Amino acid sequence: MAVFTPVSRHQLESWLAHYPVGALASFEGIASGIENSNFFVDTDAGRWVLTLFERLPADKLPFYLELMRHLASHGIACPDPVTDRAGGLHSMLAGRPAALVTRLRGSGVTRPVVAHCLAVGRLLGQMHLAARDYQGTEANARGLPWWEKAAPEVMPFLTPPQAELLQCELALQQAFARTDASRDLPRSAVHADLFRDNVLFEGETLGGVIDFYFAGVDTWVFDLAVTCNDWCIDDASGAFDPARLNALLQAYEAERPLLEIERAAWPLMLRAAALRFWLSRLHDFHLPRPAEKLTPKDPTHFERILRDRASGADSGQAASPMQGAYECR
Repeated sequence: MAVFTPVSRHQLESWLAHYPVGALASFEGIASGIENSNFFVDTDAGRWVLTLFERLPADKLPFYLELMRHLASHGIACPDPVTDRAGGLHSMLAGRPAALVTRLRGSGVTRPVVAHCLAVGRLLGQMHLAARDYQGTEANARGLPWWEKAAPEVMPFLTPPQAELLQCELALQQAFARTDASRDLPRSAVHADLFRDNVLFEGETLGGVIDFYFAGVDTWVFDLAVTCNDWCIDDASGAFDPARLNALLQAYEAERPLLEIERAAWPLMLRAAALRFWLSRLHDFHLPRPAEKLTPKDPTHFERILRDRASGADSGQAASPMQGAYECR
């Protein structure tokens, strides 16, 4: 959520005049993140978050904004987009498509404990069930086709062992994607980026989930793996913390029990989730875009996680024959 596109007070006041949110009191850029320009906006009617979309074209925005509206209408604590006076969910500001959403209470968690993981597991299970009847069909923009495109772009920056790991893991995921087992996994629109900074808490009380702009149609078990790979690990080693992992998985399954085909695919999905974020962080680190406020995240963090998952370390589920069927040779 870096600021790539600056906005003046005059520009914002003129834009807000088309929304039923009162007069502008103050606004400030949000420095964290790497994709869109984001601002906290306070008016005399409430507190909001403004997003200017740097990569997403206007015709793609309805998928994300309507997903948030759909989830909010099903009781999920998430930002609810504000419609302008003409009924639109987005409009142009400073040359970018822009949207205004409600601002949730709380802040991201740096050091999650079991109570946080219980709440996140419960939330994710509820989100998957709520999204079952959402009709949007936008594919995960950071799914396998993007991995296949990004891998050769970052390869020149890698050491030989890193290049071998990337080639091996990408080939493994390509092979699995061609199977019936992969195609049969249940899926819907998913968050696909449910990291600690995208779930807000006040203490151990859940405030809600934010930043849906990496959402897309993908498998529920992949979305679960993305979440566990961030919330349930030892940050220094990338290995799972068993107490937090078990808490998140048990809370998720209390809402939606995993199918046997999901349990079988679980070790591979943990690797897929680690590969996805290793690749995107490599790309952002070595091929960055200019921005007013931008701090690329360390790609070696997810390299450690990927190596740990590929080693067959404890995943919180029983080992499956599928894990052995897809190994790097």
